[in-house]
Amino acid sequence: MLAGQAWALDVEMSRRTLTGLAGFHVVVEDYHVGMQKYDKALQLGGLTKTQIQERVEKQLRAAGIRIVSGKAWLDTPGRPILYVNVNMHETDRYNFAYGTEVSVQQIVTLNANPATQTMASTWSLRITGSDDVGNLKLVAESIRDLVGRFIQAYREANAKR
Repeated sequence: MLAGQAWALDVEMSRRTLTGLAGFHVVVEDYHVGMQKYDKALQLGGLTKTQIQERVEKQLRAAGIRIVSGKAWLDTPGRPILYVNVNMHETDRYNFAYGTEVSVQQIVTLNANPATQTMASTWSLRITGSDDVGNLKLVAESIRDLVGRFIQAYREANAKR
C-alpha cells in the first residue's frame, strides 16, 4: 500500500468563497478507466456513482448542509455545486492508483470584465494514492475525509456570519 498524498486549495481566501452559500447541488463524476473487470468489487466497496452520491448527501445533511437540485438549485445564489470526482485506474494486476477530489464550483464575476460571469472552482481538496483491489475502502475513506474537511471549512466560513 502506498499512502495517499493531499493537495489543497483550502486556505483563508478560498474558505471565504464558501460564506453565505445556502446549499449545494452534489455532482459525482467517476472515472474507472480499465476497472470494469472489478465492477463487483467496486460495488461491494461502495464506489458506484449512486453509492458515492448517497453517502456524500447523507454526510452533508447530517452536518446541516442543505442539498438543492432542479429549480431550487437554479434559484440558489451562486448556484453552488459540491463536485466529487473519483478517478481510478489499474497500474498492475490487482493494483490500482486513485485520485479523489472534492471541490466547490459556483458562479463568479470576472474582475477584469464585471459583465461576464462563469462557473469556477473556488475551493478544493484532492487525495491520491495506490493500493490493491482488495482494499478499496481507502478510496471510500478518502471521499468521506475530503467531504468532512469541506464541512469543516464551510462551518468555519459561515460561523463568522
